[in-house]
Amino acid sequence: MKQLSFLFAFILFNACVYSQKPMKELLSDYDFKSQMVTVDDLEISYIKEGSGEKTLLFVHGLSSNADAWSKNIDALKNEYTCVALDLPGYGKSSKPEADYTASYFAEILYKFIEKLALKNIILVGHSMGGQASVKLAVHHPETIEKLILVAPAGLEQFSEASGNLMKSFLTPESVKNTTDEQIVKNYALNFHDQPEEVSKMIADRIRIKEASDFDAHCNAIVNSVSGMLNDPIHNDLKSISQPTLVIFGDKDMLIPNRYFNPTLTTKAVGEIALKYIPNARLECIENAGHFVQFEKPSEVNALIQEFVSGN
Repeated sequence: MKQLSFLFAFILFNACVYSQKPMKELLSDYDFKSQMVTVDDLEISYIKEGSGEKTLLFVHGLSSNADAWSKNIDALKNEYTCVALDLPGYGKSSKPEADYTASYFAEILYKFIEKLALKNIILVGHSMGGQASVKLAVHHPETIEKLILVAPAGLEQFSEASGNLMKSFLTPESVKNTTDEQIVKNYALNFHDQPEEVSKMIADRIRIKEASDFDAHCNAIVNSVSGMLNDPIHNDLKSISQPTLVIFGDKDMLIPNRYFNPTLTTKAVGEIALKYIPNARLECIENAGHFVQFEKPSEVNALIQEFVSGN
């Protein structure tokens, strides 16, 4: 009888494990319909709205996805073709074992552009996506007309010791075991005045802890942080040939890193772009945090429209 009970418990346990759903099935519906395309044997989820002559290609940041651009797409889709993708490791896309460096993401973006035959591209990258966008703009300049960097990672530099400390602190286990309370606090750090709609992001982040591919997602996050540190862009900035718009919220609490660079200001980080990128413009939006395109979409959208339409 005990053997039968143990066997029943074993079968029930495995049924529970294998009934888990992948992240793409647990995430809330994005504000716009997702599609799938295969790139390098990876399933890449993306949104495509509008049919304008110019294409705005939106690239999200760490621990985010294509839906992060919903407020921008909603306002800009009537004038432009708006495309936003889930990078590998994130959202509804595949979660492979990979280096997750800026250059890795840039090559995926390049192949994604080719696969969808996108033209007249204005590349818009946020945070980690901004660092990857710099690599794409430099490695494949012919594909990008203009570059927009929204609170980009990579302008701020870290010592080798600081980088090693960050890598040792962030592990797949620490990401996996983040409490619900800490998840809420982590999201709050992205905003000066957190919009109500962020509750959807928080609920999704809590829900995906049950996903069958959550471990792979945690690995992607950790490897992405290491990838940003191991694949810097500082020496690439001078090679950016495209007109470049850099946008920061003036109350960004994540850039610069307050622990490792306590005397640096957000404006000073933005001015690094002005110093090294040949044709750059810097805009700071008042009373906005790191996730400025979601917190202050009207202001960001207006800057995008002005920049794209300008000579």
